[in-house]
Amino acid sequence: MPTIVLKKSVLEKVIGKKLPIDKLKDRISMLGTNLEKIESDEIHVEIFPNRPDLLSEQGFARAFSSFIGIKTGLREYKIKSSNCKVIVDKSVAMRPYTACAIVKNLKFNDERIREIIQMQEKLATTHGRKRKKSCYGIYPLQKINFPITYIAKDPKTIKFKPLGFKEDIPADKIEELHPTGKEYKQITESWTKYPFYIDCKGKVLSMLPYTNSDDLGKIDETTKDVFIECTGTDYQNVEIALNMFVTTLADMGGEIYSIEMIYPNKTSTTPNLNPSEMKIDINYVNKRLGLNLNEKEMIKYLASMGFGYKNGKALIPSYRADILHQVDLIEDIAIAYGYENLEEIIPKVATIAQEDEFEKFKKKIIYLLIGLNFLETNSYHLIPKTLQLNNMNIQSEVIPLVDPISIEYNTLRSWLLPSLLQILKENKHNEYPQNIFEIATVFLPDKQKATLVDEKQHLSIVLCNPEIDYTKIKQVIDYLLRMFSIEYTIKETAHPSFIPGRVAEVIVNKISLGFLGELHPTVLTNFTIDTPIAVCELDCNMLFELVSKNN
Repeated sequence: MPTIVLKKSVLEKVIGKKLPIDKLKDRISMLGTNLEKIESDEIHVEIFPNRPDLLSEQGFARAFSSFIGIKTGLREYKIKSSNCKVIVDKSVAMRPYTACAIVKNLKFNDERIREIIQMQEKLATTHGRKRKKSCYGIYPLQKINFPITYIAKDPKTIKFKPLGFKEDIPADKIEELHPTGKEYKQITESWTKYPFYIDCKGKVLSMLPYTNSDDLGKIDETTKDVFIECTGTDYQNVEIALNMFVTTLADMGGEIYSIEMIYPNKTSTTPNLNPSEMKIDINYVNKRLGLNLNEKEMIKYLASMGFGYKNGKALIPSYRADILHQVDLIEDIAIAYGYENLEEIIPKVATIAQEDEFEKFKKKIIYLLIGLNFLETNSYHLIPKTLQLNNMNIQSEVIPLVDPISIEYNTLRSWLLPSLLQILKENKHNEYPQNIFEIATVFLPDKQKATLVDEKQHLSIVLCNPEIDYTKIKQVIDYLLRMFSIEYTIKETAHPSFIPGRVAEVIVNKISLGFLGELHPTVLTNFTIDTPIAVCELDCNMLFELVSKNN
């Protein structure tokens, strides 16, 4: 979790009120952030990843002033038209989405430039997932000639002066010579072309995901107007990031101007600062919190957290990235009500607790695999459909989400292996061997269930190193099942994800428990992994039943 340093004097100026140090410490801690310390004029606060809108003095002050009752409710921002255009070329498939804006009439000084740089870096680390998902640039507007083109080019054909350099260098040398090129080059390992922002006079604004140009991408105390771009692999992610930037700069006194974004197949205008709506049920709120709030009280607490309310729906600020479900609103209501004000009640039920037998069984598997030098992972239940089907070279029925918030989370996973391979893909820069495992829930279509979904616990084990083969993964299965006194047989099978002749089913009492084998080169290529991988995936529920019968 990122820690930011806020200037106490700036925070008090933005809020418009000075607070006694004890009250300041108490209220910051109760906002849902972790106050580390206050030293002189510096406030050190750890911001949880779900609240990237708090990563600047202005964003933090906006939320804090609502929380302490100085300025509550939904903030509104005006947007003017700039009549400027950004042309998005179809070549930027590796990072296809961008949202841009202009903010004018700013007054920068050393402190404000520090604030913007801190926000930019911390936001790229959290919201942008260390620039893998999105990254951001801020440029002095007076040096740029519109329209701007966002386009992918061969870096060998472009020269520009990177930020902090004194002369032009070939763009293909950035990874070798520039600090950010060295730090983030693992993101671009499969790229042959790189995205660039280039103005209409052919001047480079930036090379993604590395660096701005020193000529057009460096703001200073003389900068009055800025151009902002947020670019990444998910449109909602970059749109919310842009909203965070422009509202922060607006709170500094700037005026927001929109930009027309011209894609190959559509045209849009950014930023969009209209609040989104989410239905909120007062009865559900009270049930979850154990309170007896009326609608007026609920509206007051929502306003204390910066929300609006209209016709049974909460109005969510455009810069909030964390409100995905009604429960997220209820959490903010609880913060506004005050966790310290919730009464502790002893349940009127006497129970004797004991550890669930299945959990004890899973724990034993975990200890056994850790003893073999495996690392345990914990991945998401929601994954892209392409990840569990196309990348795995199979066609199968999966469970889609009706209204996913992102294409990255549009299906429930039906097996664990794709998630583990994605983890290996994101850790190619680390040394081998990389041997990992996970025990977690998978979701299978089942028309016999009331929910039409059958939830099972699977165990997936992955061996990844240059000398791995089928024998190595079979040795792991031999050891694991022997520890539970389970006798099994191997039956050769066929599976599109595996090399023919190197994949088999694990059979116990004529029932298939799962499979093991060596992954097909096509699958490895789809995940841009160059190292051989052997895997197995077993039905953990079925294995537990077998062990229970033996005991």
